[in-house]
Amino acid sequence: MSIESFLSVLQFSDGLFPAGAYAHSFALEYYVQSGTVTDAEGVGEFIRASLEGAVGTADVVVMLSALRCVLRSGNLDDLMSLDATVEAMKPAQELRSASRQMGRQTIRIAAALTDHALLKSYFMATESDSTPGHHSVCYGAIGGTQEWAELDAANAYLYSAASAMTGAALRLVPLGQLRGQQLLWDMRKVIARLANESVTKTMDDIWSFVPGLEIASMRHAQLDARLFRS
Repeated sequence: MSIESFLSVLQFSDGLFPAGAYAHSFALEYYVQSGTVTDAEGVGEFIRASLEGAVGTADVVVMLSALRCVLRSGNLDDLMSLDATVEAMKPAQELRSASRQMGRQTIRIAAALTDHALLKSYFMATESDSTPGHHSVCYGAIGGTQEWAELDAANAYLYSAASAMTGAALRLVPLGQLRGQQLLWDMRKVIARLANESVTKTMDDIWSFVPGLEIASMRHAQLDARLFRS
């Protein structure tokens, strides 16, 4: 990639990027309140389960498919078709809404930053509710316009997801910043393996199986007090 493309990967994957991930625990808050996750080991298991059962096997593959769609055809209908698939594959309302919210915020900023015609059209489609605007599709569409290398995009997406969950954990569990960084450090091999696997897959290969996380997300909506939206 060019240095500009590489820097754009960093910007859209940065924890400071205002996609809204900070507002979501992705079901971790329920696990903490129920006493299921109480320490760093439990947080690590939660992050690994999410990466290996959903993000790495479905979301990243969708993201790469969106990236390829932009490079191959630049067809808005193709992106909307991917959006419809993601919508159908997220049965938990909270997780589905989190994906939409993060995606719509991401594409809104991308449309303003890049002035790219396809991103603007996709943004307008999300604004009119013609398409959900899921985060994986939005991120991949941006990657296509910026010509991100697939493996770099996959690693960045997985790392960003792990970082968002770690950030939530730091506010929910008494870990400390050093332990949080250790969790991310320990996820390197998992992220690298999943990224390498994802670049060989197509939409025919996607799957997701995280029933525990989905049930916890549904129960999260019924908590008396919540710090996070999901």
